[in-house]
Order: sequence, then structure tokens, then C-alpha cells
Amino acid sequence: MFASQHEEFMRRAMQVARRALASGEVPVGCVVVQEGRVIGQGHNQRETLQDPSAHAEMIAITAAATHLGSWRLENTRLYVTLEPCPMCAGAIILARIPEVYFGAYDPKAGCCGTLMNLLEDPRFNHQSVVCGGILADECGALLTDFFRNIRNASGSAENNELTSR
Repeated sequence: MFASQHEEFMRRAMQVARRALASGEVPVGCVVVQEGRVIGQGHNQRETLQDPSAHAEMIAITAAATHLGSWRLENTRLYVTLEPCPMCAGAIILARIPEVYFGAYDPKAGCCGTLMNLLEDPRFNHQSVVCGGILADECGALLTDFFRNIRNASGSAENNELTSR
């Protein structure tokens, strides 16, 4: 697959992330692609649903599984604007997603190369190919702006960029 196609799907994930932003959620978006078509998408909804597991990847994986009528998401690719956390990496492994592409690296929770790489760990029964840094600056800017606005609104320097989803 050409780099421009990866960028195209990352831009789709960024569009989904903007929906999270519009609803006051941390702007992370995710799309699951099969044969060039988006079959599942999601954005963070932790605050909306009051559910700690309502990360963009979890919602997109569930939507893709529903679309396919199977929890096995073999022959798919996942694009997400922020490096997956341990929970989402675990779901990716369990769903058997073979390829994962992400935008911004997450220095506080990233488990696809930053803190560790769960997806390429041979001790699991499934590994995914991981490619990070796709449109990283643009994906990171969504998050940086979001957290800057929170700090400015609260007058607090306590909230860091990429603190948590």
C-alpha cells in the first residue's frame, strides 16, 4: 500500500477524532479498513458514556466486528490518531488485526513502541505489523490544542498534552 493511501485513512481517522473534539472528548479517532473500505470507526467517548473502555479503537473494533459478523478481524488494517494504550493493544491482538497504523506517539501510555510493543511481542498468539508516525504532527496538534484549551479554560498548568484519553 502506498504512503498516500495510509495518509488518506489517517485523515479519515482525524475526521472522526474531530467528532470527539466537538463533543468535548479527547480527540482520538480510529477507522478499521478492509479492502480499501472503512468497515468500522470510532472516537473517544469516555466522558459521554462514563466508560473507561470507550476508547476510539475499542469502539471501531466493535463496529468492524459487527459489520463482519465476526470477532476475527483478519485481513483488516486499523488506523488511529494516537498510539494505542495497553487495553487497546490487547483488543487488537484478540481481534487478530494484522496491521496497525497510528499518528502521534503517546509517551505516557503508548504500547506499540513507546513504552513497550505489545503488538509485536512473539509471546502472544497473534502479532500485528505496526507503523507509527503517520501524519504525527497533525494528529499531535489536535491533542495539543485540546489540552492547551483545557489548561487555558481552567487556568491550570496541571494538564499535560497526551495526559490521558
